[in-house]
Amino acid sequence: MEDTLGLGLVGLAAGLGAGIALLGGAGGIGKLAAAAMEAMARQPEAAADIKGGMMITAVFIEGATLFGVVVCLLLALGASGYLDAAAKTLGG
Repeated sequence: MEDTLGLGLVGLAAGLGAGIALLGGAGGIGKLAAAAMEAMARQPEAAADIKGGMMITAVFIEGATLFGVVVCLLLALGASGYLDAAAKTLGG
């Protein structure tokens, strides 16, 4: 019984963690884009530089978000035993 509860809690934590990571990344990119659009409206001559900086920053935010989701996925799969079963199947 305790194993089932533990697996359920790990799955819940992984799902909530992935959701929070995605919401944080989406909010960060949205705020970044809004600030960049405002800056380009104020200084149209600097639009190319602002776009470049915005894209680089958006890539970093997206990478951090993806890392968070992958960690949550590995947590859920590792706790449920899928990773151990896959390692045994592959001979590891």
